[in-house]
Amino acid sequence: MDRTLEVRTPESIAFSYELAGVGSRFLAVVVDLIVQVVILLLLLWGFLAGVAHVPAIGAVIPKTSAGSDRLASSLVSALIVAIVFIIFFGYFILFEALWNGQTPGKKLLGIRVVRDGGYPVDFMASMVRNLIRVGEAILGFYAISAVVAVLSPQNKRVGDLAAGTIVVRDSRMDSPQDMLREARAEPVYAATAYVSGEERAIIRRFLDRRSDFVAERRAELAHQLADRVRPRVSQEMQRLDDEDLLERL
Repeated sequence: MDRTLEVRTPESIAFSYELAGVGSRFLAVVVDLIVQVVILLLLLWGFLAGVAHVPAIGAVIPKTSAGSDRLASSLVSALIVAIVFIIFFGYFILFEALWNGQTPGKKLLGIRVVRDGGYPVDFMASMVRNLIRVGEAILGFYAISAVVAVLSPQNKRVGDLAAGTIVVRDSRMDSPQDMLREARAEPVYAATAYVSGEERAIIRRFLDRRSDFVAERRAELAHQLADRVRPRVSQEMQRLDDEDLLERL
């Protein structure tokens, strides 16, 4: 079930997120599970290939006691469990923390994790939501998570409730041409010494909606708009950063 969440920033700018539905989130988990299984199989293949090139252990290592064999077996088992845990749960933590709230599955489905209020997810929030994922996966393979997400007004599973996160759909960045078309339907802005009324409308729209964009897209769009008017302004204003210049206009 897709829902919309409205967020108001401390600067009193309101914008909305389209929350990711249970279906798209489940499909993202399936894609990530396939990637994880492939990684695990590749590691297993690499391990077996390495063992095949090692001389017979019995020929180079003398027989050990039964206690030493049990210790070695326990260490190998612990190592295997640690590797499986890292692949199946550390995978989510690392990707979400380092890849702007997305895993390969989330990116393919066009969704991402953000903190409540629309802020980028950090390492601690990602760790909390994904450690709780362990219990959610064990208890009926996310069945409880699906029920909780459907009942939650913000489509939150248990991990999201604990970490203070939401999963949203990626917003598409408007091109300057799109913003120009939309601006024509808005109130007419008076021209100034540096920009036309139409240009002011585009700049005003960008400033109102800039919090909707991820950092890279926001900087790219600000640069395009600022470059359009920078040659016309005073030398003092030309030295301003892109967004500072747009705010002054």
